[in-house]
Amino acid sequence: MGLRGLTGQGGTAAAAELRDTRGRPLRDLRISVTDRCNFRCPYCMPAEVFGEDYRFLPRKDILRFEEVLRVARLAVELGATKLRITGGEPLVRANLSDLVAGLAAIPGVADLALTTNGVLLPGQAAALAGAGLQRVTVSLDSLRPEVFQHTSGGRGEPEQVLAGIAAAEAAGLGPVKINCVVQRDVNQDDVVALARHFRGTGHILRFIEFMDVGTMNAWRLEQVVPAREIIERIDAEFPLEPVDPNYSGEVARRYRYRDGSGEIGVIASVTEPFCGGCTRARLSAEGELVTCLFAKGGRDLKTPLRAGVSDATLREMIAGTWTEREDRYSEERSEKAGPRKAGERIEMYRIGG
Repeated sequence: MGLRGLTGQGGTAAAAELRDTRGRPLRDLRISVTDRCNFRCPYCMPAEVFGEDYRFLPRKDILRFEEVLRVARLAVELGATKLRITGGEPLVRANLSDLVAGLAAIPGVADLALTTNGVLLPGQAAALAGAGLQRVTVSLDSLRPEVFQHTSGGRGEPEQVLAGIAAAEAAGLGPVKINCVVQRDVNQDDVVALARHFRGTGHILRFIEFMDVGTMNAWRLEQVVPAREIIERIDAEFPLEPVDPNYSGEVARRYRYRDGSGEIGVIASVTEPFCGGCTRARLSAEGELVTCLFAKGGRDLKTPLRAGVSDATLREMIAGTWTEREDRYSEERSEKAGPRKAGERIEMYRIGG
């Protein structure tokens, strides 16, 4: 399958016709706006690597907002309806509400969200909501201060994240989704406490199996707490029942509390890969279009953007990258019972989660 029906009339694309080699449409674009972060989570940006002397990308190498908006607009013309702003930590990027306003104004954007560690939300949530942001996802791996300190690399406190969630809710950015990456011998005993805390709040807690994203998190299969075990732990205290997906290709398997006090989700990329339904592309902070979270790299769009190529040419580059896509890394990992060797995966802080 491929791209059929790109028209020459105003450069409009027949969005429904854009499919990759496995028949998957482009529906989601995740946009990294910075490689910087105010946390040092060991599974993404370990402090021993990203110390005070670490050289992040200079500003000139990061896409300008007008460049991001151009790529996003063309991606929407090609079928994307969901946009998510990521990082690094996106809230460290100055004037982020300006980008949000531009993305919200693109015709065809049905869902505009942001993923954050939450600590800067109290000062920004209202402005982001006013600019058109619809939802936020906040990372929170534990409510215990000592575990949180480990999973955040010694940065921040759980109370700061909870304050960020409250600020997002007050700004109308709810229900907030809370993501917890679960690791054996780190925070597997925290899942029930998190479930207890967020039951009845209207927020949606999602547990993510520890994945081999990037090359620096020393991933081992035995550190993975399977989604099945996570559900069993919670169900033993708060009985659950499965819920149908919200939409085709939803990555989280949904469960609701039988007493009606809310829902949770589990993302089982390791034990139950969902590559066949993946509709996501990612735009890195430095302008690479990446078609898989576990990819080795992506297609450079910054160079042609700054060389002044036409929208038609840039659209063809984006479309061609998608239609040539063959990614199925999580399935391959399961088939081979192991990850790619280090050095063959793009780092998560460059493309978000």
